[in-house]
Amino acid sequence: MGTMWTAEQIPDEGGRTAIVTGANSGLGLIEARELARHGAQVLIASRDLAKAEAAAAAIRLTVRSASLEVAQLDLANLNSVRTFSQRFLAGHRRLDLLINNAGVMAAPYQRTMDGFELQFGTNHLGHFALTGLLLPALRDQPGARVVTVSSNAHKRGQMRFDDLQGERRYSRWGAYAQSKLANLLFAFELDRRLKAASLPLISVAAHPGYSATNLQLSAPPLHERLVMRLSNRFIAQTAEMGSLPILYAATAPGLEGGSYVGPDGRGEQRGYPTLVQATDRARDAADARRLWEISEQLTGVTYDLPSLLRA
Repeated sequence: MGTMWTAEQIPDEGGRTAIVTGANSGLGLIEARELARHGAQVLIASRDLAKAEAAAAAIRLTVRSASLEVAQLDLANLNSVRTFSQRFLAGHRRLDLLINNAGVMAAPYQRTMDGFELQFGTNHLGHFALTGLLLPALRDQPGARVVTVSSNAHKRGQMRFDDLQGERRYSRWGAYAQSKLANLLFAFELDRRLKAASLPLISVAAHPGYSATNLQLSAPPLHERLVMRLSNRFIAQTAEMGSLPILYAATAPGLEGGSYVGPDGRGEQRGYPTLVQATDRARDAADARRLWEISEQLTGVTYDLPSLLRA
């Protein structure tokens, strides 16, 4: 990987169709803009349709040739995930890129519409279901990718299989770290399964380091938001820089399935994209299979990989 990779090095994305979840603001908005700038048809998927429309309008101001769609997608509601997927498949023959970008961070204990703990339900289960439901449009596209956005917080994460929903003990940051660990377990297990099924689709992961976005300012309580507002201003890198590892994971030629991309600076907090190491827990194949099976049971979504042979 070369040093100081920027969005200017994204190859021509003409003819490719991409979905970016949570693309109405922050990293997702930048990802959608840069993919559109390089020729991709981009679908901005957002819980708030008005915000998605505003994001599309903002992109068109700087990228006049942008080919954009907007659609409502609430990852905390499996009915919304199913509706979104059905409508996409009905209106599109192919999908070349899915960026599982949306997420919530350090929220007080809440449940999704389906009764899941909010962070696990949104960050992991919603994207697990979405990817599986969109697989028919992805699976046979040469060069297609699924990019799942994790976080440095995964290093503190533990899969509490006896209490995944935090019903007996809940920590806002612990639940967030668990959800980001789940993102990596999912991304790497998906790639193992795709390889076993000999499909031309790869699964990779990325994280943005510590980047100044509105994610830090939404769910945490007021005193933490005040601290993070200051750290966003004086410590964090820009959202533009934070988007680069994700864009690299989404577009860099020759990237291998199962790769993990993050910033190249100290502690992976800031810098230009490079391959980084996930923790041993994130690469634990047994935990990944266990999480996969649980996720299928909870979401009711199974992946159409008929040629898959498991050892």
